[in-house]
Amino acid sequence: MPEFAKIIDKFCFEGEYIGAHPYGFGHINDTYAARFKLANGKQRRYVIQRINHYVFKRPEYVMHNIEQVTGHLRKKIIAADGDPNRETITIIPTKVGRTYHKTTSGNYWRANSFIEGAQTYQKAVNLDHYYHAARAFGAFMWRLGDLPPDSLYETIPDFHNTPKRFHDFIEALEKDPANRAQSVKPEIDFTLSRANETGLLMELVKQGEIPERVTHNDTKFDNVMIDDVTGEGICVVDLDTVMPGTSAMDFGDSVRTGANPAAEDEQDLSKVYLDLEIFDRLAHGFLFETRDLLTPTEIQYLAFGAKLITLEQGIRFLTDHINGDIYYKVHRQDHNLDRCRAQYKLLSDVEGKFDSMLAMIEVHRQI
Repeated sequence: MPEFAKIIDKFCFEGEYIGAHPYGFGHINDTYAARFKLANGKQRRYVIQRINHYVFKRPEYVMHNIEQVTGHLRKKIIAADGDPNRETITIIPTKVGRTYHKTTSGNYWRANSFIEGAQTYQKAVNLDHYYHAARAFGAFMWRLGDLPPDSLYETIPDFHNTPKRFHDFIEALEKDPANRAQSVKPEIDFTLSRANETGLLMELVKQGEIPERVTHNDTKFDNVMIDDVTGEGICVVDLDTVMPGTSAMDFGDSVRTGANPAAEDEQDLSKVYLDLEIFDRLAHGFLFETRDLLTPTEIQYLAFGAKLITLEQGIRFLTDHINGDIYYKVHRQDHNLDRCRAQYKLLSDVEGKFDSMLAMIEVHRQI
């Protein structure tokens, strides 16, 4: 990349730059691990990223949120005698004291220290991994429990506004721009039959029965760094979507993405289901950290969060299929429809196991 060498010179890195290579499995930002040689002959690594400003329209808002959140986390970690250099992201400032650098071509770059001795996993190695990842997300929420949500920007407006997602679906259905609605009648009926659930969580927030919190909003297993020695989740990463939200949706997305052993676009729906053993570990880990933070009503709706966010994601996939695949990248015919069907199969299984989920949460809220 021609501008990369110029980017390196803009940040306060320690040592002499040696080289860099693409790093991680992210699909949104361009990420690199850069190596620097220190005066004592040792090497230090940093993570350098180009923020995708097509997805995140206001990268400066993203960086404001990350600065606020990591600064708050550092204070909490230090107060608990933890290691802030391993337990949260450390932003590397530019030489003019900013958290990002904007190039003349309009690209936004940022950097943070590389956390050694830990890694993210695309798939869990064992059940303990799920437990420790859930604990990390729970600790993340607990430490940010006294950070006012209105101190942060919405980096993606209406990200988990399920009523709006449903409204967008109805609008797509009425317009039917790709002439596909007639061929997906079972999926349409499935969606319409659950219309009354789409606004429930937001109404509870509006009524003050559930508080708005600072939430991660992308609680996939691979957004937690697992310590190489202890196997514990030490640091939550990928903070671009940190903004106001609800505990139910954060916990729910960890279930949607973690407790289903199949791929999000799995075509063999017999492979798609809610693994209650994994759910139990997720609930245990999350509530271990948050049971004293969350209100009784919040805990009551954690399992519902798994239902709602799965429905929401299915609606988004179905809407895009009806619109002609204009948002999500597709790699085969009816790809978005396959994604929708997988979500709806998972949702059906969640609905069938809902009482068991509630019972597990009740156990772990009292331990």
